[in-house]
Amino acid sequence: MTGHFQLFTFQSPMEILPVLPLILLIVFALIGLFQWLWNITMPEVFNLKKITFWQALRLLLIAGILFGGVHFSGR
Repeated sequence: MTGHFQLFTFQSPMEILPVLPLILLIVFALIGLFQWLWNITMPEVFNLKKITFWQALRLLLIAGILFGGVHFSGR
């Protein structure tokens, strides 16, 4: 056992289609959660403005790039 955990292994691109709605739902839910947490915390604590859904998405993308978020392996 190598210690790696693979959630999904797809042999062809067509195999991802049944799972795609679930993946999209999870992504949108995480972005919405981040936006909600930001909007209830940051304006009050640091006197910052509230953010929109798309601003939350961009912040999560930037954080993923800077801090090395999700890694996909081709194995």
